[in-house]
Amino acid sequence: MAKELANPSCFLYGPGEAKFEDSPYPTIEDPHDVVLRIAYVGVCGSDVHFWSHGGIITKVSHSNPLIMGHEASGIVHELGSAVTTLKLGDKVAIEPGQPCRRCKSCKEGRYNLCSTMKFAADPPYSHGALRRYFKVPEDFCYKLPDFMGLDEGVLVEPLAVAVHVARLADIRAGQDVVVFGAGTVGLLCAAVAKAMGAKKIISVDVNGSRLEFAKKFAATGTFLPSREDSAQDSARKIIEENGLDEGADAILEATGVEICIETGICTAKRGGTFIQAGLGKFKIQFPIVTLSEKEINMKGCFRYNAGDYELAMHFLETRKIAVKDLISSEEPFERAMYAWDKTKRGEGIKNLIRGPKD
Repeated sequence: MAKELANPSCFLYGPGEAKFEDSPYPTIEDPHDVVLRIAYVGVCGSDVHFWSHGGIITKVSHSNPLIMGHEASGIVHELGSAVTTLKLGDKVAIEPGQPCRRCKSCKEGRYNLCSTMKFAADPPYSHGALRRYFKVPEDFCYKLPDFMGLDEGVLVEPLAVAVHVARLADIRAGQDVVVFGAGTVGLLCAAVAKAMGAKKIISVDVNGSRLEFAKKFAATGTFLPSREDSAQDSARKIIEENGLDEGADAILEATGVEICIETGICTAKRGGTFIQAGLGKFKIQFPIVTLSEKEINMKGCFRYNAGDYELAMHFLETRKIAVKDLISSEEPFERAMYAWDKTKRGEGIKNLIRGPKD
C-alpha cells in the first residue's frame, strides 16, 4: 500500500472508519519551512476520542476527513532557503501547533491561546502528522541529542505539556505535590515536579500496575483510592498516609474525572495551587465552597507555551528525565487502528505508530 503512494497518509472519516490514502507532498512556501519524513507518531487520549467519536467539538466527516497524529518525530528531508539551525538528516521532535504570531495572545507570549492556531489533526482543515512527509516551521522543530532515539522524540510533546502544567503551578524546591492520574501526562508531571525539586510527589490512580510504574519512574509515594470512599475520605487518607501536614502545595490533575477533581481540591493545603490539565466531561460539579474557603489558586491548562519545549528538551539533554521506559509498543503504519484500539483498552502507557516505509 505505502509503496504505491507518494505521501501515504492515514485519514479518519468517522468513528471507527479510517483509510490509507495519498496526500500532496508538502510544498515549501516560507523560507523557514522544513519538510520532515515522519519516523514515529504517538497515540494519546485525544486520538482515541477521535477514533471512537469522530472528534471532540468539530467532527470529521466523509466530506472533510482528517489526517491523524500530533505527537511526532521525524528526519529532516527538505529545507527552506532561510533555514540555518537544521540540516538534512537531523533527527527532530515536532511542536505540532502553528500560531499566527500576530494576534494579541501571540504578542503577549501566550501563543497556545492563539485563536487561529493551526494545530495538527484539528478538524476540519488542519491535518496531522500520520503520513510520510509533513511540513513544520524551522523554529517548531527541536533537534534530538545523539543519545535519544526517534521513538523517544515522540514523548517530547507530552513532556512539554507536563512542563507547562508544572510551570503554571510554579513548583519550587521542597514543595509537596500530588498528581492525579498515572497515564503518560500524569507520569511526566511527576517527573517534571521531581526535576524542579519537589520533596514529596504522590501519584494517585485506580490502576495498581500504573502506580507501581509511577513509583519506579518518579513518584516518592502512591495512593490507590477505594471506589467506596468519598472525595473527603480519599483526601484525608492521601494527606495522612503521606505526611502532608495540612495538604499538598500543588495539585496537578491529569485525569479530568470529577471525583479526582473534587479529591484534589480537598487535598490541597490552604492557599495551595490546583492545575487542571486533564480533560473530561464538558460540565462537572466540584466543591466551590471548599475552593474559596481555602483560597486555592485554580488554573486551567492548555497544551504548551513559550519556553515549555525548550525546558522539556533541557530535562532530556541533561538526563534529568528519561522517557524510554514509557514506550509500551510499536505498530507499523498499516496497523495504526490497532494502536488506537490498544490504547482505548488501556493497554500500555505510550503506544507508537511507525511512519510509512518505502
